[in-house]
Amino acid sequence: MSKQPRPESVYFFGTCLIDLFYPAAGLAGMELLKREGLKVVFPPKQTCCGQPARNNGYQDEARKVARLQLDSFPGDWPIVVPSGSCAGMMKTHYPEMFEGTPDHDRAQAFSARVFELTEFLVDVLGVKLEDKGQPVTITWHPSCHSQREAGVVEQPKSLLRQLSNVTLIENPREKECCGFGGAFAVRQAEISAAMVTDKVASIEETGATSVVSGDCGCLMNITGAAEKAKKGFKGRHIAEFILERCHGG
Repeated sequence: MSKQPRPESVYFFGTCLIDLFYPAAGLAGMELLKREGLKVVFPPKQTCCGQPARNNGYQDEARKVARLQLDSFPGDWPIVVPSGSCAGMMKTHYPEMFEGTPDHDRAQAFSARVFELTEFLVDVLGVKLEDKGQPVTITWHPSCHSQREAGVVEQPKSLLRQLSNVTLIENPREKECCGFGGAFAVRQAEISAAMVTDKVASIEETGATSVVSGDCGCLMNITGAAEKAKKGFKGRHIAEFILERCHGG
């Protein structure tokens, strides 16, 4: 059952990694929303959510970037984000970043309109999926921020379980970080490499042919390590995976 009123229009926040590396995932996310009869608006002046600057201690710069997002999504429509990491940043940290400033009320109102994509599909739209694809076995990888900041845990898996020809194998080490963490992968390269090696091993042990995730940073890290190690599974963003299944891919 939907927890929010069903809107007629939504904003779509593209994210940096989707813009630069995974554009098909962003287009798939928008298409899933359009299939539900929604008008999808992509503000052209949107940029980064500001998370990299904030995480590296550049608070003034982060506020400058965040303020641009407040300006770029002026209406009262929901803001749908195909990334638990960016959604978590905007939902959780924008209000505290602007505490004591003239933009605090605006930041709070903005944050209240932010939804991670699968959260929106399940909790607001109550999407029902029809699987037209061939049988496949997958496992799920959540990002740390999607679970612990955006509060998105069961929604993506509930969508995947609707797909009748998809076998979802639970990874016992699902909740462990993949080691990406943005700048962490650069500053602590050896620790990051050890973490993603463990993650890749746990995915391989499930026997799945694909790992599906809602965050492109995790996908980039996991699939890069898997390809280097010549592992047999692929990685897909959940929006692209679901849309392909519904089209009969």
